[in-house]
Amino acid sequence: MQITTKSGFSCDIDPDALNDMELVDDLADVQAGNTLAISRVCLKLLGNKDNRARLYDHVRNGAGRVPPDKVDAELGEILKGMGQQGKN
Repeated sequence: MQITTKSGFSCDIDPDALNDMELVDDLADVQAGNTLAISRVCLKLLGNKDNRARLYDHVRNGAGRVPPDKVDAELGEILKGMGQQGKN
């Protein structure tokens, strides 16, 4: 399914990506404050390192850094978009 965030990041996500207990575990880790788990969530949700790199480049700041909170916000929009498309 095609998802585009408000900031303009566009990606094709496998709808079955959400049917993965390891993704659920990683999302729980993020929710509990483990920002290191965001990288694993990206990889599992986006499907490969190339798509993860595209997301990182999309949110990269002027200093060349990739803020974890920006990545987290994009992932939240992607997950929300998957839920909305699943209802249609």
